[in-house]
Amino acid sequence: MPTNSSKEITGLLCAWSDERREATLDELVPLVYDELHRQAHRYLRRERAGHTLQTTALINEAFLKLIEQKNVSWESRAHFFGIAAQLMRRVLLDYARKKHREKRGGGRDDITLEESVMIRAGKFNLDLLALDEALTRLAELDEQQARIVELKFFGDLTIEETAQALGVSTATVKRDWNAARAWLHHELTR
Repeated sequence: MPTNSSKEITGLLCAWSDERREATLDELVPLVYDELHRQAHRYLRRERAGHTLQTTALINEAFLKLIEQKNVSWESRAHFFGIAAQLMRRVLLDYARKKHREKRGGGRDDITLEESVMIRAGKFNLDLLALDEALTRLAELDEQQARIVELKFFGDLTIEETAQALGVSTATVKRDWNAARAWLHHELTR
C-alpha cells in the first residue's frame, strides 16, 4: 500500500507532467532526492575501487535528464524511480565509454578499459559494457525481462515496486527476473 509520501510524490509527478511549473518541481525535489541519492550510492558501491564519479555527480546528471523528459507522463513514484535507474545506467555507461576514449586517445589516465567499467555484484565482477550489450540482446528477445533487470539490478527496486512500475503481477516479475538472471549469467560467463 502506498505511503502518504508515495502518494504525494505521485501527485506531484502527475502535476509536473501536466503543468511543468517550477513550483511543482521545487516541492518534488526534496521528496525524491534522498531516494535518488540511495539509488546512486548503490550504483557506485558496485563500481570498481577508485572510481572517480561521485554520488552527487551521478544524481545531478540523472536528475537533469529526468527533468528534461518532456514526453513522459509520470504515472507513479515507481515509474519515476524506474526511469531514474535507467538514466543512471546510461550516465555510468557514457562515463565508462568516455574513460575508454580518453585512454585510447592519449593515455591521460593510467586505467584500463576493464578497470574503468568493472562493477562488483555480490561476489562476481562484471564488465559494465558487456552487461549493457547482453541487456541489449536480452531486450531483443524479451523486452520485459530486460526492463526488470534494469529496475531490479540498476534501480534496486523491490519485486513489488518493479511490478508496479511495469504494470504486471509480482509473480510475473519473479518468474521473469529468475529467467533473465539465468540468461545473463549464461551470456556473461561463456
